[in-house]
Amino acid sequence: MRYDIIGDIHGCYDEFKTLTVQLGYDWSSGLPLHPNRTLAFVGDLTDRGPQSLAVIQVVADLVKAKKAVYVPGNHCDKLYRYFLGRNVMVAHGLETTVAELDELTPKERNHIAATFRKLYENNPLYATLDDGNLVIAHAGIRADLIGRTDKKVKTFVLYGDITGQKHPDGSPVRRNWAKKYKGKATIVYGHTPVKQPYIVNNTYNIDTGCVFGGALTALRYPEMELVSVPSSMPYVEEKFRELELD
Repeated sequence: MRYDIIGDIHGCYDEFKTLTVQLGYDWSSGLPLHPNRTLAFVGDLTDRGPQSLAVIQVVADLVKAKKAVYVPGNHCDKLYRYFLGRNVMVAHGLETTVAELDELTPKERNHIAATFRKLYENNPLYATLDDGNLVIAHAGIRADLIGRTDKKVKTFVLYGDITGQKHPDGSPVRRNWAKKYKGKATIVYGHTPVKQPYIVNNTYNIDTGCVFGGALTALRYPEMELVSVPSSMPYVEEKFRELELD
């Protein structure tokens, strides 16, 4: 199977469409389809960008048709809890998705909520593909965690190797787990915006910060070719942060 793995979209629907067209996908059916390749998404479909609901619908339809692979990100997890009626803070990007929801009729809102809940509930925390040679996980995964699905693994794949400390803007400090990765599987992930794809020890961070004015990036597997399209969003320098090196 040949995959085109796409980094954090965060509601940047136009860039997503441009990228998939550049990758050779045909949208004439209303969905991006390719005769011999499959899209894969590393989570964080929504929040901060202008068209989160459109991204949800396309990805959900692709996954339902078995034309894509999806794993959730921390923003996906938060939106899922919001749809369940849990007490979540409508901030840090969720407010943009909620604003879109508030424009819908009750019937439309119920439809998108049900669509997203089903997408979240029916897909794995991380995906092991190509007979174990490829793993996609939103914030990455250590080699010793592959095969597990316990709470510790969920925290890691959604939030990364967090230290418990916070940056001045409230975001968590994360260790650079990839620097110590020695596993055999190729790990493809996102979560932490980087100015250029970050490649180390057979791991690829492809979240090039589209929603912060960077780019939307795909990794073609098994070719290991990177393809990016520029963002239409304003550039926010401080969102591109180096990981801790320990």
